[in-house]
Amino acid sequence: MPLISKNRRQFLKGAAAIGAAAATQSLISVTRASAQSPEKVGMQLGWLASNGILGEVVAQRKGFYAEEGVALEITPGGPNVDGVGGVAAGRSTLGQTSSSPSVMLARSAGIPIKAFAAGYQKHPFTYFSLAKSAIREPKDMIGKTIATQPTAFILLRALLAKNGIAEDQVTIVNMGSDMNQLITGQADAVTGWLTNTNALKVLGEDRVDLMLWDTGIQLYANVYFATDKTLSETPETLQKFLRGSARGWGYAKENPEEAVDLLVETYPNLDKASELEAVGGVLDFSFGESTKENGWATMNRENWEAQLKAYADLDQFKGDVPTVDDVVTFDILDATADIRKQVG
Repeated sequence: MPLISKNRRQFLKGAAAIGAAAATQSLISVTRASAQSPEKVGMQLGWLASNGILGEVVAQRKGFYAEEGVALEITPGGPNVDGVGGVAAGRSTLGQTSSSPSVMLARSAGIPIKAFAAGYQKHPFTYFSLAKSAIREPKDMIGKTIATQPTAFILLRALLAKNGIAEDQVTIVNMGSDMNQLITGQADAVTGWLTNTNALKVLGEDRVDLMLWDTGIQLYANVYFATDKTLSETPETLQKFLRGSARGWGYAKENPEEAVDLLVETYPNLDKASELEAVGGVLDFSFGESTKENGWATMNRENWEAQLKAYADLDQFKGDVPTVDDVVTFDILDATADIRKQVG
């Protein structure tokens, strides 16, 4: 999943190039409804449709959004989608990004957006190795070759800095979307999301996992964000959406097999067997100790402060270093705490 750093000019240039087609936006657009109909909300993903929208599909198919007064339409994105740029261009009012740093970097570049919820409490980004040259903790990377996506180089740099490892002690190389470099011995580790069970099958039973989260770099994933204007002028729309989503994820938690059935029926390109294998992990990332106390989609200030410091220490911000209040609002979470805590 991409974590892209751009300055303000790059953001606006990208936004202008997005075009009018909905498929090039990574966001949730809202149209006010009449008194007789629910608000029309179009949710466009920043990536391809996957188990990351399990709860949204359930809420859609079970009628939870309709009961909250929302008519949701989900449109998949792709690798060239610039959701933040789409919001900056005024094409829609609310977006979802795969990883929390995208919001921080956008804010630093002068884009007026804030995160208001996090679908995954822990980021699934992981370093995969094999038992014969296992990387079980950061120090095991010393002297090894790590293959990772270009947009994730910064994550490895942050990991090394966090754990006191000099960058010249590790060889960092580029990788694509598959795991071949690990299988062929060209690299000692490759990276990806733990929820992508299809891609991981080729590694077999000798696979060793080291989650980025467990190395001290603790990011959120599937982060919902909106512009300052939307948050101030139409917060009730975001509340309706989040309430419906919370109900959907809560239902998926209690009925995982049915939820997978609904997901695969909605997106037939997904493999049911693989999704059944993955659903436990998906729900683990969505629910945990933090949600037991504060509900589904919760966030905390301390986590955002640590993320901002990690990126600031690596000089990733092209403008001023944003504060937590610049990049996050907790108002929508507070307004939906009742239903979120019920399912958390």
